Amino acid sequence: MTTIRIVLIEDHDLTRVSMRTALQQYGGFEVVGEATEANGGLEMLVTHRPDVAIVDIGLPEIDGVELTRRFREIQAEAEDAEIAATKVLILTLQDRREVVLAAFAAGADSYCMKDASLQRLAEALQATHEGNAWIDPAIARIVIHQMQEAHTPVDQTQLVTIQAAEPEYNQMLESYPLTERELEVLQLIVDGYSNAAISDKLFITVGTVKTHVRNILNKLCADDRTQAAVRALRSGLVG
Repeated sequence: MTTIRIVLIEDHDLTRVSMRTALQQYGGFEVVGEATEANGGLEMLVTHRPDVAIVDIGLPEIDGVELTRRFREIQAEAEDAEIAATKVLILTLQDRREVVLAAFAAGADSYCMKDASLQRLAEALQATHEGNAWIDPAIARIVIHQMQEAHTPVDQTQLVTIQAAEPEYNQMLESYPLTERELEVLQLIVDGYSNAAISDKLFITVGTVKTHVRNILNKLCADDRTQAAVRALRSGLVG
């Protein structure tokens, strides 16, 4: 198995040491650099070229959102493919809507809560390394709630047009917009409902639920349910 190289940018000493120790004992991860503030973190990312940067959103002076934005600018200008390939996973105790949206707007690939289990953090790192956006279920609820508020409830047959999408999704989303029913199913997925539970909740068959889930993933060009929520946020379904 490929070892994922990590730079850990966290100002709280105990948290940083505990996380480094836990990840390296878990296996499959190597912490190649550590920093306690943004400027040192940026330098560490450029010199060590990790696979994934774990960035605490609450860094002193320059926070993790701004660090992410600056690093994306560095990547955009970098000729080094390894620098350009580094993914960013935001780690935080904050689940406020404005913080979540700001992090993704800055270019974060994934978002994980600090109180997540080691197994969940490892899952997030693995998915992020593979190029998939990963969003903690607690944060995904914010995404879906914001998505709902962006649209006034209408008849379920009405289509919700997705605007301001990333370029690679524009044509797909314009051709195949999400329906209100699909948004309903998406929310229940984020809330942790199984296909059977969604079936009971919406009074539809499990087969119909599976069809909706498949359509959601296809329309958002997502590999899994979590990535679908992130794509929805970035595509303009949410503000």
